Amino acid sequence: MNKQMTDQQLLYRIALTLTPRVGAINAKNLISYCGSVEAIFENSKRALLKIPGIGQESVHAILRKDVLTLAELEMKFLKQHNIKTFFYLDDNYPERLKHLPDCPVLMYYKGKATLDAPKMVGIVGTRKPSPFGTRICEELVEDLRAFNVHVISGLAYGIDVTAHKKCLSLGIPTIGVLGHGLSTIYPSVHKKVAESMVEEGGLLTEFAHTYGPDAPHFPMRNRIVAGLCDALIVVETRKKGGSMITANLANQYHKDVFAFPGRINDKESEGCNLLIKSHKAALLESTKDLAYVMRWAGKQKKIISQKVLFPELNTRQQKIVDLLKEKEQLNIDQLTGILSFSPSEMAGELLELEFKGVIKSLPGKQYLLI
Repeated sequence: MNKQMTDQQLLYRIALTLTPRVGAINAKNLISYCGSVEAIFENSKRALLKIPGIGQESVHAILRKDVLTLAELEMKFLKQHNIKTFFYLDDNYPERLKHLPDCPVLMYYKGKATLDAPKMVGIVGTRKPSPFGTRICEELVEDLRAFNVHVISGLAYGIDVTAHKKCLSLGIPTIGVLGHGLSTIYPSVHKKVAESMVEEGGLLTEFAHTYGPDAPHFPMRNRIVAGLCDALIVVETRKKGGSMITANLANQYHKDVFAFPGRINDKESEGCNLLIKSHKAALLESTKDLAYVMRWAGKQKKIISQKVLFPELNTRQQKIVDLLKEKEQLNIDQLTGILSFSPSEMAGELLELEFKGVIKSLPGKQYLLI
């Protein structure tokens, strides 16, 4: 699509995202059936109602064109505050999000950092971290500086803002994904941090400036964090909450997920421990583990690491490694069946091999050699 977007095109794009009950998937259906965003607003009621997932309320809003008036107000705000837009069919839309089925149709961005940096790391966690969690998060960010990464989080209390602040202090570009429009900052105590991030990174949202913080917005925000990163790191979390939602989404998007383990009786670490135990996250002890799995450490270091690790394998582990060398990738049921291990034996050995950095778990309980 032409990179030079006209004001009229932007007006209709904004209007579509403001149409009631039209989320990302339905908006894409409308564009696909009608041929363009502008054509949606020129279509007949009968034709619009034939489009799957489009109901009476949405069609009524489109035909009345009330959303166009709201879109005009949004355009004024964008120009006044020098805010960029990213439309999912345009060349400048972030590559990591472009191919996700539920990626936002339109996003608003204020900042200087690129959204297509070579290395993007998401950091999420509890809103009430322990002193240990805060220290681990800060040390993690400090060590990440050597790998020239951009750090993404949600500007929430706790681990999120800890990661952002540490990035700012070290000059690491950091991007906050918001669950509201760019006319406000939530929580308000993070306003100064957000202002600094615009200079050192950026603020990103799919919500128009009139949208305030609302509970359903934050799970939507989490999918952008999960989709934008190459690796997602979880630092302290309970079994339920935004961090677990983000981790599960990252797994669905085939991203690498890592978690710092915690004590078994620590409520703030039970989510991390569950992710590791259920093979939805690799155990992380230091940034070296992340660099190794992500192949950021360099070819020579990986070869040396494997030579040290492989002699330490027991007989069952060696059989698993030999089979994965032959088949390249297998799921846990295939491994268990071929090698005639008990399910508990296989799960235990796979976990040990992950700890040793020999194998990597993928969504669907798939495994391959690193």
